[in-house]
Amino acid sequence: MTVTTSGLSFDELVRTSERRLLRLGLMLTGSVHSAEDLVQTVFARAHRRWSRIVELDHPEAYLRTMVVNEFLSWRRLLKSREITLAEPVEEPSGEDIGARQAQRDATWRLLARLPRQQRAVLVLRYYEDLSDSEIAELLGIAPGTVRSNAARGLAALRDNLSAEEN
Repeated sequence: MTVTTSGLSFDELVRTSERRLLRLGLMLTGSVHSAEDLVQTVFARAHRRWSRIVELDHPEAYLRTMVVNEFLSWRRLLKSREITLAEPVEEPSGEDIGARQAQRDATWRLLARLPRQQRAVLVLRYYEDLSDSEIAELLGIAPGTVRSNAARGLAALRDNLSAEEN
């Protein structure tokens, strides 16, 4: 959901965008606590710049960009490159919870092996459903770089998945 700025307060933007940004942070970091820290840091920075952000056509998209950029530069957050497995985000259905959790754990382990920019590209492409040009603009890189990061990330995921199956 994109929020327009007509009379938008900072508190309203936080209320309308917090869950989406937390889910994005969770997909990037793999940890509920790290995602909360990431989004909290972004909200603190956004509050200081609110007079400029409120003038934008799509402040939520700006916050999403801030979350991704903060993730890419947050060295202390991922210095060990280990990912803490996330808590379930949705309510369990009638399916085998153990199998679903094992699949989720395997996904986090595979994503954790990728460099941060490749992980960010894959999350933005497949989780946020952004186009290559939108990802390129968000990350400040060329669309060709987005495609090569995506291709390398997917190849690494395939290689790692094949290695785990053997």
